[in-house]
Amino acid sequence: MGRSRPVPNSSHWGAFTASADGDRLRIEPHPLDPDPSPLLANLTDAVSHRARVARPAVRRGWLERGPGPDPLRGADEFVEVDWDTALDLLAAELGRVRERYGNAAIYGGSYGWASAGRFHHAQSQLHRFLNCFGGFTRSVNTYSHGASVVVLPHILGTAAAWETIAGGTSWPVIAEHTDLLVAFGGLRTTNTWVAPGGRTRHTIGEHLAAAGRRGMRVASFSPLRDDLPPDVAGDWHSTVPGTDVAVMLALCSVLVTEGLADLGFLDRYTVGAEYFLAYLRGEVDGQPKDPEWAEPLCGVAAAQLRALARRMASGRTMVHVSWSLQRTEHGEQPVWAGIALAALLGQLGLPGGGFGHGYGSMADVGGGHASYARPSLPQGRNPVPGFIPVARVADMLLDPGGPFDYNGQRLRYPHTRLVYWTGGNPFHHHQDLQRLRRAFTRPDTVVVHEPYWTAAARHADIVLPATTSVERDDLGVGRGDSHLLAMKQVRSPVAEARDDYETFSALAHRLGIAEEFTEGRTSSEWLVHLYERWREGMTGQGYAVPDFAEFWSGETLELPGTDEGRVLLAEFRADPVAHRLDTPSGRIELRSETVAAFGYDDCPGYPSWLEPREWLGSPAARRFGLHLIANQPTSRLHSQLDMGKHSQSSKVAGREPVRLHPDDAAARGIRAGEVVRVWNDRGSCLAGAVLTDAVRRGVVQLSTGAWFDPSSELATCAHGNPNVLTADRGTSRLAQGCAGQHALVEVEPVTAAVPPVRAFEPPRFAVRAAVGRPSDDAR
Repeated sequence: MGRSRPVPNSSHWGAFTASADGDRLRIEPHPLDPDPSPLLANLTDAVSHRARVARPAVRRGWLERGPGPDPLRGADEFVEVDWDTALDLLAAELGRVRERYGNAAIYGGSYGWASAGRFHHAQSQLHRFLNCFGGFTRSVNTYSHGASVVVLPHILGTAAAWETIAGGTSWPVIAEHTDLLVAFGGLRTTNTWVAPGGRTRHTIGEHLAAAGRRGMRVASFSPLRDDLPPDVAGDWHSTVPGTDVAVMLALCSVLVTEGLADLGFLDRYTVGAEYFLAYLRGEVDGQPKDPEWAEPLCGVAAAQLRALARRMASGRTMVHVSWSLQRTEHGEQPVWAGIALAALLGQLGLPGGGFGHGYGSMADVGGGHASYARPSLPQGRNPVPGFIPVARVADMLLDPGGPFDYNGQRLRYPHTRLVYWTGGNPFHHHQDLQRLRRAFTRPDTVVVHEPYWTAAARHADIVLPATTSVERDDLGVGRGDSHLLAMKQVRSPVAEARDDYETFSALAHRLGIAEEFTEGRTSSEWLVHLYERWREGMTGQGYAVPDFAEFWSGETLELPGTDEGRVLLAEFRADPVAHRLDTPSGRIELRSETVAAFGYDDCPGYPSWLEPREWLGSPAARRFGLHLIANQPTSRLHSQLDMGKHSQSSKVAGREPVRLHPDDAAARGIRAGEVVRVWNDRGSCLAGAVLTDAVRRGVVQLSTGAWFDPSSELATCAHGNPNVLTADRGTSRLAQGCAGQHALVEVEPVTAAVPPVRAFEPPRFAVRAAVGRPSDDAR
């Protein structure tokens, strides 16, 4: 097989050109990208890796005994079958579940990170198919910012909340105007390689360099020193994890008591300030929230907090809260407290001042704003009203019919009989993986489309091999991206892999909904249709865009009309009456009457210090004396392509690295480079020890994304997945967001023989001569 011609393609971590050279890919960054991501190296040898799903496979127990709950799910053998057999089995099972239990018994569990392409977007494909089939129980929100998307509309209104999360003040504005960026949770720029749909040009480094030349500094509050990049001027304030709200409240207190707060701004633009200020003064609970109160909680000297508050008031200051802080118990509070701090400074709506959320979390935050949508596949209408917060999937499976609170509503979980997952790996995103494994034994049937034998595929009953983005044509563009790309097929599909659209089309034909799902189009015809429909809309807005043939041959289209001068809340600040927010008051709600009326003790109606169950100041720390930070990895996106070259280069002793302070290591007899066991009451994992003073004493850092490997009796995961340690609980009854960033743990050396890592090995296969059909009665 010769080398193919280089063609453009894209990933969530950036655009590139690629050619096939046998089973390997030759990858080059896109020529327009000034700062390409090193994650591109993961693509070179992953496409043909032994972990690929080669053919349709059905779990042996499901074939022999029919659908139903099964404790062997996740540990059983698989039987490879031909495509027609797999599709016939799946179509019959979908029909059985719908007829007997209704469409609400189908959970469409896809998470949207599978492909950067807009047509072969796995979640859109699945939702469109299930909507044509009569609907499904859906999930809402994300594991990334599940608390923020619920609490921000109560504070800023829905429109401003979405602008805060998906855009905010643009980086060029920050570079030109911000004097001080106070970054709670730090500013980890390695996260900014990634954006949904990808990024043609990575420019945040350029903007930070320009800001540094002008004199901007960053004050980073984090237990990790490298949450402040080494080439960014600033100061590291080493904080006890989970205490950022205490820091923010103390800074607010200084602004008020020293006459530095902009009370005129509060009067004109906010409501509820009097309640919040009374809480700061201690009139609610008897405890003033001054720096002397905060110091023993957060570990930052009161004098430093006072000096910083004065400095914040002396220039143009941006208060930034990373997404990581709201991925904890009571995660709504740091977002609300950060906005309150910015409101007291009175700079919301000013260039370079105010509030930012997620600048060190995603490339498209601050990355530009466009007034038009990108091409996308219509998903249709879902007639099933039921939903769950996405991070409550295990609760749903373990407690069918059970009640739960969410954003002022009292709801009940559906009784899920069939889980359908395309794109995404819940055994990466979710917490307490032993509990999730139990949950996955409860449905009648679990269906997964996957390119690889991930843990999600291993816990399925029917596994259908899916193509990767380099094995098909597509349209590539990210949110706020500068270019639309022709994602051209680089190589033929591996083994019997098929596009999700091809799979769903064949299922739709068997179920009598083919015309509704396909509208009579092939994949290639859909690309033309989506592009031309988007072009028609662009023409209506006065933009000149070439037709599809010209675009496809040119391969890259620069998108017009991107606003890189956006200032969050600028219109509202200029005229709060004409541009009132869509909150009940029309203003920023430092106290929300709506939230207060819900009566949630874990999320009151204004920003508050609420002690988490697991932190170094809790009784639990007497048994587990180290605070785990389960942050995003620097070597891959989530768990994607963990077998790739760049991800593997970061491993220690073949396992995910766990970083801890040398003093904590010495106290436990741990040496650099050896395999250690990280454990608590929920589980344990093996990891490779890295000793560094870039981690605060009492803290360990183990990134998410190592493929779950339960193959050893020595640990719940032999490969280093921290979600065997994190708790499966919501942020609060308001948002029920993911709280998987923090946990209390202990770490010890491994003295027994270290088991091999088997995460990337395919499952066991059995040979079966006769293939059964699902019985009419589930077990």
